[in-house]
Amino acid sequence: MIVGRVVGWAVFLAGLVVLGRDILGWLDTGIFAPIVLGQLWFDLSPGSLNLAQAVIQRYIHPALWDPVITSVLFLWASPFFLILGIALVWLFRRRGRRSRRRGW
Repeated sequence: MIVGRVVGWAVFLAGLVVLGRDILGWLDTGIFAPIVLGQLWFDLSPGSLNLAQAVIQRYIHPALWDPVITSVLFLWASPFFLILGIALVWLFRRRGRRSRRRGW
C-alpha cells in the first residue's frame, strides 16, 4: 500500500514539474501552449512511443491505437499527471480505524 502512495506522490510531483514547465514557457513567450502527453513522451523517448504503437497495433488491435490511445496522447500532460497522482494517493490511502487515546 505504501508503494502505491509513493508512486502517486511521484506522479503528482511530475505533474507539478510539467505545470512549471508550461508556466515558464508561457511567461517566456506570452503564449500559453501546454505540452500534451504524446509530445512529452516523444521528447523523453521517441523509440518507446514508436514501439508502443507497433505493439498495440500488431498484437492487441489496430483500431485501439487510432481512436483511443491517440485521444489520450492529446490530453494536456500536467492535469493528467496531477489527477492521476491524486487518484493513486486516494486509492492507496490507509483504511482502518486509528486507535484513539483517552485523555484520562
